[in-house]
Amino acid sequence: MIQAAQTLIVLTFPILLIVAALRDLTSYTIPNRLSFGLAGLFPVAALAAGLPPSLIGLNLAVGLAALVAGMVMFALRWIGGGDAKLFAAAALWLGWPAMLTDIAVTGLAGGALAVMLLALRSAHIRPFVPVGATWLGRLAEPGENVPYGVAIAAGALAAFPASSLMQALGHGL
Repeated sequence: MIQAAQTLIVLTFPILLIVAALRDLTSYTIPNRLSFGLAGLFPVAALAAGLPPSLIGLNLAVGLAALVAGMVMFALRWIGGGDAKLFAAAALWLGWPAMLTDIAVTGLAGGALAVMLLALRSAHIRPFVPVGATWLGRLAEPGENVPYGVAIAAGALAAFPASSLMQALGHGL
């Protein structure tokens, strides 16, 4: 019963990431409640997983470093504010060294997303985009932003099995 409760608590991470990615994809916004929810649930998940204080501290440091990096990228207008907060909240859950996988996969997923959006926004494909879904039409709009929360979620989900939380629960791969 205890392991089921632990697993349920830890599953909030991928669920909230997927919701954030879908919201960003369809509205170009990541609600603060999702990023703050992830950050707020981390201590609960860490305690449920039995993470030692030293690893909790390391995860906090990784999350803080990611927040600073996200703020710099936001200041440079490379990403949006919601992206920066989601990146930091995910880093908090992932810890070290899983964050290395997260950064690599996020970069690759972001590149793939950019290539797909360039293709979708091209003069050859854009005329075939269905007009029914407003969000899809916006994705196909040349010059529109990139919903980078999708790439952030992909990177975090790829790194999650190697996270300190999953390792502590014995679910890591």
